[in-house]
Amino acid sequence: MALLDAPAPVSDRLRYDRATAHLDGPVAVVDLAAFDANAADLVRRAGGKPIRVASKSLRCRELLERALAVEGFAGVMSFTLDESIWLVRTGLRDVLLAYPSADRSGFAELTASEELAREITVVLDDPAQLDLIDGARAGDAEVRVCLELDTALHLLGGRVRVGARRSPLRDPEELEAFAALVQRRPGFRVVGLMAYEGHVAGVGDSVPGRPVYSRLIRLMQDRARAELAARRAETVRRLRRVAELEFVNGGGTGSVESTAAERAVTEVAAGSGLYVPRLFDNYRSFRGRPAALFGQPVVRRPGVGVVTVLGGGYPASGAAGPDRSPVPYLPAGLRYDPMEGAGEVQTPLLGSAADDLLIGDRVWFRHAKAGELCERFGELHLIEGEEVVRTVPTYRGEGRTFL
Repeated sequence: MALLDAPAPVSDRLRYDRATAHLDGPVAVVDLAAFDANAADLVRRAGGKPIRVASKSLRCRELLERALAVEGFAGVMSFTLDESIWLVRTGLRDVLLAYPSADRSGFAELTASEELAREITVVLDDPAQLDLIDGARAGDAEVRVCLELDTALHLLGGRVRVGARRSPLRDPEELEAFAALVQRRPGFRVVGLMAYEGHVAGVGDSVPGRPVYSRLIRLMQDRARAELAARRAETVRRLRRVAELEFVNGGGTGSVESTAAERAVTEVAAGSGLYVPRLFDNYRSFRGRPAALFGQPVVRRPGVGVVTVLGGGYPASGAAGPDRSPVPYLPAGLRYDPMEGAGEVQTPLLGSAADDLLIGDRVWFRHAKAGELCERFGELHLIEGEEVVRTVPTYRGEGRTFL
């Protein structure tokens, strides 16, 4: 049975209610015991290879630092250049900017600072990106470059593509040629390779009530792993002919074991597995503990079997669908009104559990994705046992909204 469908322990609801009883809702919390247990499990799954923590999945400096303090975690995977610079300026090190940027002012700052250039590596996959950086240069600092390998699985002679549309560089020969071009360009140096297999790491393979679909996903993922492992190994072999690679990064929360098992991979990436949002419920290979939650107060009781909570309409990015909505989690047994869903300013919830809720009581939700929750809240209340032990700002709470 999927975690989403299983009744959560009553003790968790009581702990969260008691810990936040002095706070007005809506509130966002992180259960530190669950966070730490998830971190330990990721380290176990990585089998000795370091885990680079994905900042987009946490969006809170304090929790980034908490993860990095765990033996087995090393380095940050960031999502914008502005964020990368800010993280280094505030004390973090070894930041891999995993998405190409067109931030000219950011590149001016990067190339003018030996410290920033030493600590930040940028992902590139197109000669035009080199031109943009050179056009923005304000100094001679050498830019550390990570190339990205397209991981998509091609079927039926390439007529069917499975996987995210990311890098245009797919064949090992293309990567080698681009690396040689970068190496010849003054002011740039290739130091790494990244390949994110989202169709393996981000797609659950055990969906409740859909056994045929789940079986097809497993077959696809088995084939994708084998194809990518061979192509990634050949790419690394070719790149080492033209560059000294410091790291080969791959994977994500859902594929930690299989990616880490590849000899060519030197580190894996993960972040969502620390918070465990609802999209990570349907995996056979691991079962995390929900650590990040948000609580909405009951403000109306429209009738039998119905309560209304304040707000709650916090959809996640991606293709629009029911799986992008938060899910009512505690108390168990609540569901959305199909005519209204999660609302902008109020959300009606149906179910027999509604009759036990009073005005001012709290309903706890899980977000569909991880760090996007932090774009809705300025602070996270960190819970140990039945107490809020600390309240820390999210990126938004520090006045930073990078995307």
